[in-house]
Amino acid sequence: MSVPPTPLATALEGGPLVLDGGLSNQLEAQGCDLSDELWSARLLADDPGQIEAAHAAYVREGARVLITSSYQATYEGFAHRGVAREDATALLGRSVELARNAAEGAADPVWVAASVGPYGAMLADGSEYRGRYGLSVAELERFHRPRIEALVAAGPDVLALETVPDADEAAAMLRAVEGCGVPVWLSYSIAGEATRAGQPLREAFAVAAGNEQVIAVGINCCEPGDADRAVEIAAETTGKPVVVYPNSGEEWDATARSWRGRSTFDPARVKGWRDAGARLIGGCCRVGPDRIAELAGVVRNH
Repeated sequence: MSVPPTPLATALEGGPLVLDGGLSNQLEAQGCDLSDELWSARLLADDPGQIEAAHAAYVREGARVLITSSYQATYEGFAHRGVAREDATALLGRSVELARNAAEGAADPVWVAASVGPYGAMLADGSEYRGRYGLSVAELERFHRPRIEALVAAGPDVLALETVPDADEAAAMLRAVEGCGVPVWLSYSIAGEATRAGQPLREAFAVAAGNEQVIAVGINCCEPGDADRAVEIAAETTGKPVVVYPNSGEEWDATARSWRGRSTFDPARVKGWRDAGARLIGGCCRVGPDRIAELAGVVRNH
């Protein structure tokens, strides 16, 4: 489906825009307890002010695009916690509203990207990093569409189909957004030059190559070192602007429930990403406002 040019798509033509960083790590820095299956989405109901404050922290440091707290917010997940469907719809809309509120008063335009996480995020068992759920493309499309409709009704600037582990799920998500009237970006979670499900990145990016609704294609929630080649492949395969927001490089130890290793996220990589076609650049897990400030500085100076 063809989508008329939007202000955000036009803005990308003028140069890179800085995305925010990890929402969960900023919420934890603010003292929030995220040890819950709903993760940060729990705060949409319990403490929305904390989410708005986390968004605002990134705006202060130069973020021009805010990704909403709806990554793990689904009708099924809310139902498991006893949240009625109409209340779940309101909470999904609130995720967009909170980001809008945080953007008010910023010196430069700030765009809101409504996060649409993969099916595995709802399961809260790590399967979003594996894909291959045993569901058909049609079943995945039916899962994603109601949440997408609720987010679209709240009026975001773009839908972020993010941390997608599997090209089949990407195809389902792109089918689910058809006709919604909002542009999207598609970003995979990867390992090396393959999706987490093992598909070569060229094949995975090709899913979006001819889709005019897709204004950017790329990767997120991956090793910073893996992003370098992935940005090149995304640009070569699709000819579209590239979105890139990797993790800090630390590794999550599920047994010890702690992060290990050191951060390898280096804002100096931005020049290479930009030269290869990246136009939406930020960070994901464990990348906080301080690193986004450094990244914004590099973008401004190049």
